[in-house]
Amino acid sequence: MCGRYAATADPGELIEEFEIDVDRTGEPTRSILKSPQDPPPATPDHNMAPTKQAPVILTRAPKDEPGDPLRQLRLLTWGLVPSWAKETKVGLRMTNARAESVLEKSSFARAAAVRRCLVPAAGWYEWQASPVATDAKGKPRKQPFFIHRGDGDLLTFAGLYEFWRDRSLADDDPAVWLVSFTIITTTADPGMDRIHDRQPLVLERADHERWLDPDLTDPSGIEDLIGFSQPGRFAAHPISTAVNATRNNGPGLLEPLPASELVGVVDPETGEIYGG
Repeated sequence: MCGRYAATADPGELIEEFEIDVDRTGEPTRSILKSPQDPPPATPDHNMAPTKQAPVILTRAPKDEPGDPLRQLRLLTWGLVPSWAKETKVGLRMTNARAESVLEKSSFARAAAVRRCLVPAAGWYEWQASPVATDAKGKPRKQPFFIHRGDGDLLTFAGLYEFWRDRSLADDDPAVWLVSFTIITTTADPGMDRIHDRQPLVLERADHERWLDPDLTDPSGIEDLIGFSQPGRFAAHPISTAVNATRNNGPGLLEPLPASELVGVVDPETGEIYGG
């Protein structure tokens, strides 16, 4: 957790919504995918998965000229690859960073201090293990849910990003740098914990500027943001198992599953079991 989410906005919407200074989503970037990304990067993706490139918001000074830090929209690969990593596969194990240890763990501590980002999303997916129903293998049946803001607003995951250099390539090769990110997770809110015990750390708009501020390096200030909690913001509904396959995409993945198709599903609000 979080291993899949819906990134439904296009760059134009994100530029306006988050007051972006520089749109860099059109620039050549290194991908670690063996096949072309589908849907293409910088287009709505209702089944965003690790190793894909996703729109991410960060604040950095211009690369080639002096100036104040600017809020940028960029395409980054999901799965953090630290600068010291020998190869990019390590990113598959670093799609998430636990809020409780992110400031101490060597893989994330430096990024948490100086390379923080926001990951915009319509919501995320999580799989609830049924307490009463089993699958064909005799294991608890897993029901996917779509979790989103109850007020319908876009949400922003707290993330970290890193630069990794491929030393086998020349400095002027567009693929010489891989820029990747991870999503910070925290303890699930009451009710949402009936689906899964973890959830992404979702920051409110009032904290966006402070989280992105590259001058915020004081551990106590960062810890305050990482410890943010505001239960009651999210709603969830069961959806089709079509989301299980990353090749499936489109807004239909977000549609609520009819009650008649529920099997051993726990209502996150009431704890009632449906189809049990």
